[in-house]
Amino acid sequence: QVQLVESGGGLVQAGGSLRLSCAVSGNGFAIRSIRSMGWYRQAPGKERELVATITSDGSTTTYADSVKGRFTISRDNAKNTVYLQMNSLKAEDTSVYYCWALTAPRLNNYWGQGTQVTVSS
Repeated sequence: QVQLVESGGGLVQAGGSLRLSCAVSGNGFAIRSIRSMGWYRQAPGKERELVATITSDGSTTTYADSVKGRFTISRDNAKNTVYLQMNSLKAEDTSVYYCWALTAPRLNNYWGQGTQVTVSS
């Protein structure tokens, strides 16, 4: 089992920045089975959407078109933590942000509890 705990959300003005953190815990085998991690977000009345992903070794990242050039995903495997640096925030970035992990070989998905990000215009 893998547990994910997000932090770093809050209220920020448009144009500002926030950094989200996702702390990963679980037994060593479970953590080593993680193949990819990322961030999703869900605004009220909308479907959950992918924001960014990163592979276990950090070599490959992907981003939604709406956040390219503004958001950066990274990970510190020594700290078992994944980060999402969000710059030039816009009102439309307001959402609950969820940390996500995918483990192999069964391709199990794990989710954090979510952290609210509110951008005021």
